[in-house]
Amino acid sequence: MNLTSVLLGLIFVLNVVSAVFVIFRERRDVGATWAWLLVLLFIPLLGFVLYLLFGQNLRRDRLFQWEDLKELGIDRIVGEQLAQMNTQQFEFRSPAARANRDLIYMHLINNQALLTEDNRVDLFTDGGEKFERLFRDIEEAREYIHLQYYIIQNDELGVRLIRALTKKAREGLKVRVLYDELGSRSLGRAFFREFRQAGGEAEAFFPSKFRLLNYRLNYRNHRKLVIIDGTTGYVGGFNVGDEYLGLHPRFGYWRDTHVRIQGSAVYAMQIRFILDWNQASHDYDITYMPSLFPAQRFDGDVGIQIVTSGPDSEFEHIKNGYLKMISSASESIYIQTPYFIPDASILDALRIASFSGVRVNIMIPDKPDHPFVYWASLSHIGELLKSGAVVYLYGSGFIHAKTLVVDGQMASVGTANIDVRSFKLNFEVNAFLYDEGISRELMEAFHRDIGVSRILTLQEYRRRSGWIRFKESISRLLSPIL
Repeated sequence: MNLTSVLLGLIFVLNVVSAVFVIFRERRDVGATWAWLLVLLFIPLLGFVLYLLFGQNLRRDRLFQWEDLKELGIDRIVGEQLAQMNTQQFEFRSPAARANRDLIYMHLINNQALLTEDNRVDLFTDGGEKFERLFRDIEEAREYIHLQYYIIQNDELGVRLIRALTKKAREGLKVRVLYDELGSRSLGRAFFREFRQAGGEAEAFFPSKFRLLNYRLNYRNHRKLVIIDGTTGYVGGFNVGDEYLGLHPRFGYWRDTHVRIQGSAVYAMQIRFILDWNQASHDYDITYMPSLFPAQRFDGDVGIQIVTSGPDSEFEHIKNGYLKMISSASESIYIQTPYFIPDASILDALRIASFSGVRVNIMIPDKPDHPFVYWASLSHIGELLKSGAVVYLYGSGFIHAKTLVVDGQMASVGTANIDVRSFKLNFEVNAFLYDEGISRELMEAFHRDIGVSRILTLQEYRRRSGWIRFKESISRLLSPIL
């Protein structure tokens, strides 16, 4: 027996062992298990290395803890809202919230997402406008600034932001910055040096012991949150970098959606930031202070629930929210997402809605930033075209918005895309908004975007080349792990 035969036999045995390991360790989604088995079959050994980097299932330990959370009495307030809804005694302020009681109840019981109805909301679809407003709020901050982004680039916008935060730290404000180490991998140690010297604090989420190698390529913190003085908050799709201002030559104009909130919903955003911060922090945990949740009357009228999800959750809270919204639609559905890789439940819900006469409108980019994800998206889009959905390909740069609007009454704006990664692998946060005014603004933004988009027809889709069909097929097979 020669050396080649021995090596081939060893590789075969190791591959079988790897496959058995995956099957018995990953008692989760069958599609994901089969996808990993295909990778192991066609890429022996290297496939198992890829699994270790991308595929490990995060243990359902309690990653996020804050002992002082009991000071807020969240459990009691959630119980009161649930009891009032069960007995039909909850006094909804807005017709939109009342009409979506079932969705609100689901988020309450599964995610402890309190409903607040005293919020004012400003909508941003342009990066320049969003960041100029954010910089004004930072300048006007008086006590503290909590800022969390998946990506912070070491470029002109990133440097401008850290300088503004450094200035406020020098003024004596408590300024904290939380970033995802993998998403913000361009940051070097020098980026935060002056900021920390001024008294600012910065922490990385799931950092690696090795600067250039992070084996946790999945399970990233994709949330984008800013909380200022406990009264103003930001959540949405924009990260921090020049490309989000439309300055990247590859992408051109960057179309995204973000909301600025003033109201009691900011308290829920604050809790989420504190939980994430204390998980990442080793020496600077946040303890309860009344100023974190200032007693103040807000004069808004928008109903909001802040819903979070992640691989540590038993249920896919944001996906379930999307599914409930789609299933309840009677007139129209508007979706904008850069990546459209739904699981069977979301795809079936959209098909059923379309077959039932609901106008299903979906907008995705006309140019890819991740080729495999793009071809997988098109394969699923083809399924919806057959059911009568209207699909728009955004052509004025790149669309990164993550929005869902149903019947002009309720909407979701946040960080979660319609894909498996957002539903199962990343830590995400969305604002579910119950308000006709905000829903109408989002629909109007969608219709403006139609002016720079083109419709993808079923006839055009069916005329695609064999090469494109092949790329779609391969990408669809891998879609459970993309």
